[in-house]
Amino acid sequence: MNKRKKAISLGLAAVLAFGSMACGGEENAPKEPFVPQIVGAYEAEDAVHAGNVKVVTSGKTGYSGTGYAEGFIDDGTDTCTFKVEVAQEGFYDLNFVSASSGGNKDNFVSVDGESAGIISVSTKEFSDSVLHRIYLPAGAHDITVSKSWGWIQLDRLDIITSEPIDPAIYEVTCELSNENASENAKKVYAYLCEIYGEKILSGQYCDDGIYGKEIQVIKKVTGKVPAVLGLDLMNYSPTNVKNGTTGKSIEHAKFYWENGGIVTFCWHWTVPEKYLTGTWYSSFYKEHTNINLSKIMNGEDAEGYDLLMKDIDAIAKELKVLQEADVPVLFRPLHEASGGWFWWGASGAEAYKKLYIAMYDKLTNEYGLNNLIWVWNGQDAEWYPGDEYVDIIGEDLYPGEKVYSSQAASYLNAATNYSGETKLVYMTENGCVFDPELAKRDGAMWGMWCTWVGEFVAKDTTIYALSETYTEEHMLIKAYSDEDVLTLDELPDWK
Repeated sequence: MNKRKKAISLGLAAVLAFGSMACGGEENAPKEPFVPQIVGAYEAEDAVHAGNVKVVTSGKTGYSGTGYAEGFIDDGTDTCTFKVEVAQEGFYDLNFVSASSGGNKDNFVSVDGESAGIISVSTKEFSDSVLHRIYLPAGAHDITVSKSWGWIQLDRLDIITSEPIDPAIYEVTCELSNENASENAKKVYAYLCEIYGEKILSGQYCDDGIYGKEIQVIKKVTGKVPAVLGLDLMNYSPTNVKNGTTGKSIEHAKFYWENGGIVTFCWHWTVPEKYLTGTWYSSFYKEHTNINLSKIMNGEDAEGYDLLMKDIDAIAKELKVLQEADVPVLFRPLHEASGGWFWWGASGAEAYKKLYIAMYDKLTNEYGLNNLIWVWNGQDAEWYPGDEYVDIIGEDLYPGEKVYSSQAASYLNAATNYSGETKLVYMTENGCVFDPELAKRDGAMWGMWCTWVGEFVAKDTTIYALSETYTEEHMLIKAYSDEDVLTLDELPDWK
């Protein structure tokens, strides 16, 4: 595919230069190849342990020092905190040498009490698990590993100078996966490519559209309306319709587009009624269903395949309404699959990819839905269906309350480890709105944020009031006022 080459903004150029200086380079680009340097190595047995975490000296081989830490069993209590110090501010890779008790294990990392990302390990031997480009001011820091999945053995933490960001990370592929894409889809996508690395789209999920609570709270506090409206196709699912729901999202999407905005859709897909075992309106969660996607996608459950295709038919009918109104859609189906909490992710990566590709083929080739810009949100490289089915890569991040960091490690992982091409990378769901200044500093230029509904921005009252549980008023105003954050009034005239 052709690449659209575009200049790096002054802000990003400054980030790249700062990254070089922080890693021991000169003000200009280094002439010699970058060589990472370990600036600190900290043994887990010398760290501060809490809860069930303890030092172990036998049972596993291959560790450094005099032992390792294990006992990551209970949520909220089991932690290992490294007391570290860096002499120079800058960007560093945090390498947690660890081993798994069996299978892939993800666990949380925080720096000075603020979420920095997730580390993963799947080998039973001690191996590297790295968070890339974490900004550390000079001085002392607490770096904490806490239980998510747990069940790891933690040997040590190495702090390593980070390689400066390659400017090519923002040179995105600017051809849609669907060669028959509509003119408006092409127009929006070209614009998204043009601004990528320089501007960030503000976004907000709001079930009631432009006049809904969340967007009106944002307008009340900041004076701005988000560039992107997030909506859900859930109430168009046949199981929901049979139980009396009426979808309104299609009309909200048309109105937002007519008023100059961009729309994105997810689909909390409630299962066909045959597979219900619990509450129907929560049956996108695996615990409310007995569906086996592996059997469906490998041909063992032909009836199940037909039922899923009929559900997609129902959604295609609604998306067709938007196509007839010339409304392009950032379409994000089967989201957060690798987390395993939704039924479409509960049977593993292979079944999921087969379903994603089948949906892509049905909507694109059978229904001719050329208004869709496909957003993949599987959140793990093993779950990536292939570049030919993906236009934008999405990450959903909920790092906690009042966490305004850029989540650079997650951004770089998504930008470099999923696709064989250079794709746009968006924060497709978030709890806290990140600080745009930190995103620019860190080189984590997410193309968009899109905050989830309810308490993440609005209090659960009839009064349209800001909830500051996740994002405080001063940060919301700062984010929406940033010169590099785009709001509804700053988008092009699509007509």
